[in-house]
This record gives sequence, C-alpha cells and structure tokens, in this order.
Amino acid sequence: MAKQKTAFVCTECGSDYSKWQGQCSDCGAWNTVTEVRLGPAGRRGAAISAGNRAGFAGARPEAKLLSDIATEEVARIASGAGEFDRVLGGGLVPGSAILVGGSPGAGKSTLLLQTLCHLARARPCLYITGEESLQQVALRARRLGLPMDQLRLMAETNVESILAALEGDRPDVVVVDSIQVVHSDDIASAPGSVSQVRECAAALTRHAKQSGSVLLLVGHVTKDGSLAGPKVLEHMIDCSILLEGSDDSRFRTLRGQKNRFGAVNELGIFAMTDGGLREVKNPSAIFLDRSEEASSGSAVMVVWEGTRPLLVEIQALVDDSALGNPRRVAVGLEQNRLAMLLAVLHRHGGLHLGDQDVFANVVGGVKVLETSADLALLLAIVSSFRDHPLPRDLVIFGEVGLSGEIRPVPSGQERLAEAAKHGFRRAIVPKANAPKSAIPGMEVVPVRKLQEALAAFA
Repeated sequence: MAKQKTAFVCTECGSDYSKWQGQCSDCGAWNTVTEVRLGPAGRRGAAISAGNRAGFAGARPEAKLLSDIATEEVARIASGAGEFDRVLGGGLVPGSAILVGGSPGAGKSTLLLQTLCHLARARPCLYITGEESLQQVALRARRLGLPMDQLRLMAETNVESILAALEGDRPDVVVVDSIQVVHSDDIASAPGSVSQVRECAAALTRHAKQSGSVLLLVGHVTKDGSLAGPKVLEHMIDCSILLEGSDDSRFRTLRGQKNRFGAVNELGIFAMTDGGLREVKNPSAIFLDRSEEASSGSAVMVVWEGTRPLLVEIQALVDDSALGNPRRVAVGLEQNRLAMLLAVLHRHGGLHLGDQDVFANVVGGVKVLETSADLALLLAIVSSFRDHPLPRDLVIFGEVGLSGEIRPVPSGQERLAEAAKHGFRRAIVPKANAPKSAIPGMEVVPVRKLQEALAAFA
C-alpha cells in the first residue's frame, strides 16, 4: 500500500510547510497552520500513465500565438435578478466557478434557490444540498411561492457521487450547498478541513471547466468575517461574492470581492421579505430615508460602488469625553482613517477635538471603502461640533490629503448627475471635479483646500 503524504498549509495565505509550526512565516498569523493529507503517490502516477494528462480546464496544453486565440463574446445566462447579474458582471458565464459566502441567516440558500427555480424553466439545473434534507428545501420553496416543477434536487455530500450525478444529468447550472460539508473518500481528514475543501473544490471546478456548466458554491464565513477554508480556494474560483446583512435590518448587500468577468466591489442591494429576497431597483432612495427636520452631524455623500454612484447618509456625533483617552468609533468606515482626518482637521481646519469623543456611522449598514467620503465625514463632524445643521439639499464628496488639499475622485460628473436626479441642489466637490458645463438646477461649489470647504459650509 502506498504511503500517504502529508503537508502543512496556512489557512490564511496558503503557504506550505514541511512540518507544523505555531506561526506562519509569510503572513505572521498564529495557529493557522494545519495538516493536509495528500492522496497516495501511486494513484497520481497511475492516472498520469493512463493518459489522463489534460489540464485544469480539460484541454491538453498547447502553445498558441496570442493573435490566433479567438476572443468572441461568451453569451451570459441571466439569473433573473438584475442586482445579482450586476454583481456578476452581467450574468452567469458558462464554465465559471462562483463562490457565494455569507454569515448564517444572510440568505445565501434563499437567493440561490430563487435563482435556480427561475433558470430551471428554460434550462436543466441541479441543486445539491448537503446541510438540509430534500423536504426542508421543498418546504422553503413552497413557502416562498417558487415554481417547483422543473428544478432537480439531490442530497449528497460525497464528491465522487456528485461528479457521477453531474456526468449523468449534465446540468447547465449547479449549486453545491455547501462546500464545507463535501468530502472525498481519497482524503482521510474530516469534512470542512483544509485538505477536503481544497481538493473537493478543485474537482468540482475542473468538471465545470470541462463541461461548460456554471458552478455555484456556498461557503461559510468565520467569526472574523472571512470565508472559511484555505486561501487557495479563492484562487481556484472565477468569482467570489459575499452576502452581508445585520440581524436587525431587512436589507442585504451583495458585494463582489473577486470577479474575472466584471468589476470588483460591485454592490447589489436586496430586501428580505416574506416572499424571499427582492432586488432594490433604486438603492440610493432607501439609504436617504432621512427625517423631515434638519439635524446637526448629518451629511449626504456620493460613493462609487463598482459601476454606479450611490447616495449614502453619513452621521457624526461629537461630545465631551469623560475619559482621559477620548473614543474614536467608526461604523462602516475605516477606524484609522477617522483618526487621520481628525488630525488634518486640527492642523489645517483649526478645530481641536482632542478632548471630544467622536462617533461616525454610515446609515443603512453600508461599508464605505473609498476615500471620496473624507470631505463629507469632516463636514459632518464640524456640523456636530458646532451644532449647526448642513442644508438638506447639499451633497458632498472629495478626498482630503494630509496637507489639507481636496483631491479629485473618479467619475465626478456621474456622481453629480446622480445627486441632481434625487433632488439635490447644492454640492461641495473638489476643484478638479467641477463640471465643465453647468448642471441644470444645481449649484456646484469647487474647493481646493479644507479651509475653503469650511468657509463654504459656514
């Protein structure tokens, strides 16, 4: 019997080691190096000698000139939900592997079940469940009022049995819920381990590339919010999207983290209802559900999410601190950037907040990852500190540099057009983002320095 080989892999960065160690030398994480049991060398050698030399995508390696490679457009498959297609880059691409992650209860299974019930009316689809029984899936579909007469279901966790079923049915779209419960008989470790997740995902992805079917894998999320399993899993797949939503909110955000066929950080908004997830056609409207009375510390900014602008309200609260070390709390924003902007406000704006607690929040649970929110955040802080409300028809965007300059941001014209569409009549923007032609019904105030923005606000 061939000896079974083992390796030690870091679950954070995927680095390999010959023996176990407490800390990963590459990423510095502790207690992330786990044992991976590899397949016997005899089986691998036998497979190669049998002539199975096909590559990962199922084609034998052959060098070609770059100019000779066909580049015709691949027809995408519409999922039936416009927000889902937006995050995917226009729809499902045949032969692609897509990883859908999210916390428990976010709605991953609901979203994929709705998608497959819609697609099954026009093409063969297969939903493979490993965590629920067939009766549980059927009860959910009946509760949501989905068409149930075309979609095929299968309850299986063995990857060899799943591959055999895929060879027999040959579906166009496959959902595996979830990859953490799928296991292979050739690997001795438990389901959900690094070796099982990596090898099973590789086998399923290889079949999708060879058959041209769309593979949708459901992935669990760890306590720190990252996808469970080895980091190499994100390199195998073509698209990684994350479904997020707080327990007290009925809205869900679908964000693309990796996409070989579209824009990264594209955002889709869904609302959880009794009939399942419903896409939100106008996301800016739900995030601008403001009170009738103007309040201090509130500002509206325009952020760029993927390929479209999004209007979001940002709130700030400045209060006297009873502690020797004042608190700096940011929800939906980067904590370190808040501290940096407060230092810029002190140095170049003349406002000392060293004895004040500063709290910042992005309304609606949206996470703002770009720097265009800097100017709006600072003006909201100044508004709360002075107890002077900002005009309700004012929109703000711009990046603030360490020397107090207001730097331009991409797609300034599109941001202003989106704000004008929602009824905003005034805007404070960087000088370089000032429109060349006047926008009907909107007064644009271009600024170069932070002092100019504070003067325009006053």
